[in-house]
This record gives sequence, structure tokens and C-alpha cells, in this order.
Amino acid sequence: MKIVVLVKEVPDTYGDRKLSLETGLADRAASESVLDEIGERALEVALSYADKTPGTEVVVLSMAPESASATVRKGLAMGAASAVQVIDEALLGADMGLTAEVLAAALQRTGFDLVIAGNQSTDGSGGVLPVMVAEILDVPSATYLNAVEITEDGVSGTRASDGATLQVKAPLPAVISITEALPDARFPNFKGIMAAKKKPFETLSLAELEVDAHDPNASRSIVIGLSEKPPREAGVKIVDEGDAGERLAEFLIQNRLA
Repeated sequence: MKIVVLVKEVPDTYGDRKLSLETGLADRAASESVLDEIGERALEVALSYADKTPGTEVVVLSMAPESASATVRKGLAMGAASAVQVIDEALLGADMGLTAEVLAAALQRTGFDLVIAGNQSTDGSGGVLPVMVAEILDVPSATYLNAVEITEDGVSGTRASDGATLQVKAPLPAVISITEALPDARFPNFKGIMAAKKKPFETLSLAELEVDAHDPNASRSIVIGLSEKPPREAGVKIVDEGDAGERLAEFLIQNRLA
């Protein structure tokens, strides 16, 4: 079985995260860049299955600038057999539609039985990319899984919803996304870090994938305005002088909270 895991380099969630007011894009220099934790958990799902299932190949796939190669290579150090990175200057500021198109094209080229992704990245937080990729590939999807079971011909899991837990399953090939309910990822050890240097690492361009980032017939979204979030204003303080209840009720009514 060939499992491809979608991973992404993101600004460290424990550092400052800012948008560039000039470009409208994330200011990557504002904090350290790391492999997204939810992507690491997705990789752990694949590696855990590979550990107990001989013949399983795990590949990490990312669409990222060339500077992210070291971050993507962490997936190899964790245990993936190979990596594929799509690098192209035309992808700077790509929206989710273009990103899904590019990843789907890379998956078709690489080949897969199962694609595993996180439910949403910690930078864009779109939460719909796995479904978009599955739609383009015309394969079933099972998203937001809190538990995953993989077999030779299918994948199943549980998804939480309001007031219920759903059992979902899909035949292979398929795309799934997982939540933070899945276990933490393993840490790369010294042996894995050294082995990662010799593992296959393929880079692809848009030309090789036959994807046009500026296709006039494709739907694309662009940023048309951007401003900093205004500073937080002081809240309303009510001192009880015998009419606190009435003033509180008025406040709730005025703010449509009652």
C-alpha cells in the first residue's frame, strides 16, 4: 500500500504570527517556521500502520517554497520513505483552489492508495482542502476523524458531531483528514535524521504537473484589502449603585445578548 501524507510548513504557533500589510501574506520572518503539528499527527497515523504492515510505503507531499525543504525533510527523519515537494514562484499566495489543484496533480503523478491530511492547518485554518483534493481526484473522502483504522482495501473511523458520534468508512483509494484527537507524532531519532539525508526527495514545478497558476478559466481568490486588527478597547464597567441590574439588562439588550 502507498500512503501519501500532506504536510505543510507553518509559522510556529508559539511565536508571533503576523500578516504583511504590503503583500497580504503571512509574514514568515515574524517567527520560526515549523512542520505543522496536525500534519505530523497525520504522518504518525501512516507510520504506525506501516510499522505493523510490511510492504507499506509512506510518502510526504508538500507545496512550499524552496526554503521549506529542511522542514519537509523532517518527515523523512520521522520515518517516511520519500518526499515530494512542489516548488514554483507562481504559487506565492496561492488560494485553496489552486493549492488543491496542485496537490491533486502531484498525487496523480506520484500515485497513492490512501491520502492522509490534517483537518486544518494552523495558519490558514481553511479546513476544506482534503475534501477539495478528493473531489478533484474523484475519490471518496472521510474527514475530521478522531480515530482511524486502515485495512488493505478500505479505511474507517469515527467523527464527532453535535450530540452524536458517526462511524464512517470508505473504499480505497481515498482521502482522509484527522483531528488532534489522534496521538502525538514520534520524535525523529539520530538514526532517522541521518537516514533522511539519503532518502529520495523529488521536487516538482507547475510545468511538470501541467498546472497553470494563472488560468483565466479557473476560479481564483485574491486579497483586495488588508488592515491591522484594531486594538482591544476597554470593556464597560458597571458599579452597583442600586441600579446595576437595570444597567446590565440594558447593556445586554443593546448588544443583542438577551
